[in-house]
Amino acid sequence: MSTPVPTPVPESMRAAVLIRAGEIELQQRPVPVPAADEVLVRVHAVGVCGSDVHFYHEGRLGDWVVAEPLVLGHESGGVIVAVGRDVSPARIGQRVSVEPQHPSPSSAETLRGDYHLDPEMRFYAVPGTDGAFQEYVTIQSHFAHAVPDSVSDNAAALLEPLSVAVAAGRKARFEVGARVLVTGAGPVGLAVAQVARAAGAAEVLVTDISPTRRAAAARFGATTVLDPIADAAAVAAAHVDSFVDASGAASAVRAGIESLRPAGRAVLVGMGLPEIALPITRIQNSELVITGVFRYANTWPTAIALAATGQVDLDGMVTGTFGLAEVQAALDSPADAATIKSVVEPMR
Repeated sequence: MSTPVPTPVPESMRAAVLIRAGEIELQQRPVPVPAADEVLVRVHAVGVCGSDVHFYHEGRLGDWVVAEPLVLGHESGGVIVAVGRDVSPARIGQRVSVEPQHPSPSSAETLRGDYHLDPEMRFYAVPGTDGAFQEYVTIQSHFAHAVPDSVSDNAAALLEPLSVAVAAGRKARFEVGARVLVTGAGPVGLAVAQVARAAGAAEVLVTDISPTRRAAAARFGATTVLDPIADAAAVAAAHVDSFVDASGAASAVRAGIESLRPAGRAVLVGMGLPEIALPITRIQNSELVITGVFRYANTWPTAIALAATGQVDLDGMVTGTFGLAEVQAALDSPADAATIKSVVEPMR
């Protein structure tokens, strides 16, 4: 793998800062200094996530409220340009994808392997922790995952949503010959469909109310695309082994549960209403398993392998790129039905 030539690290950098709902301000800030176990990454690409859009438009997401200026963006990749005293200098110049979390090493969740569920987690772009819509970020060295040259800068950033899909696939127990239903053909839904195909699923049904997104699903892993309203009967009769909701819509969750075979598995990824009604009798009588996905743990090696071998196409999902001064436009771009994934390039 080729190694980029290190460049001098400046003292200040540009950062796109959410001041309040609907207002992004480009500021000059000091370049962060890596702690002993951290690396400093020059950010080359940052994916725009639905959570960023919620924070930007509404100033909140669920229980998280933006009470002070916040840098958004948690899907990022770049190049290591400096290291803390406990990290090998040999890592300088390495291209990496950032796993954007900082759990406590001693929490019960971390010690049992569920570090993503640490209640004291510091996560990029969640109030209290700045994200990656800036030129440089720091992260613990073990969460800066080296990527091969076959993985582009954009794909390195999008390994984060792919990791969500990998986590969902593990929960759903995708396997050879399986029939899978995915509701919602946004970026995560498209990634889930591709992960299912890579795992050997024989059929991957994807539903979305948008004809544009259904067309995208047909390009990214779906064997069948369905309109959840017009094709409701076909969805109900699908008899799938597993169902992943990537929409957050209550109607999609209900339809997906009804589509499962006995002992099937439902995995809820999309964030929607805090409470919805569920068909309890159906769940009990068919012994259905229903679970959620909250971020990921130990997924990056798998995500990197899927992207590097071409089993998942991340570059093809990018429909627009923006400079750091254009973050506001990037956050508005998902309103366009033609947008699958927007990427911010902070060094532009």
